[in-house]
Amino acid sequence: MPDDAWLSQPEAARQLGIVLFRIGVLIACGHLAPAADSAGRAGVTITSVEAENAWRDSATRRAKALRLLKDTIRFL
Repeated sequence: MPDDAWLSQPEAARQLGIVLFRIGVLIACGHLAPAADSAGRAGVTITSVEAENAWRDSATRRAKALRLLKDTIRFL
C-alpha cells in the first residue's frame, strides 16, 4: 500500500480519539481496513479511518450502542 494511503495504528487511534486497543477491535470487527506501509508496518487505510470518523460524527446514540453490543459479541 502506498505510504500516503496508510496510517499507523497509534496515529489512527489519535485521529479517532480512542485508545490503541480499540483500533484492534475495530479491525477485527471489520470497521477499519488493515494495511501495511512499504516497510511492512501494520496500520489501517486512511479511507477507513475517514469513514469511521464520519460514522461516529453522524451515528445516533442508539446506533452506537447497537454497534458496541455487536462488536462486543463478535470480539469475544
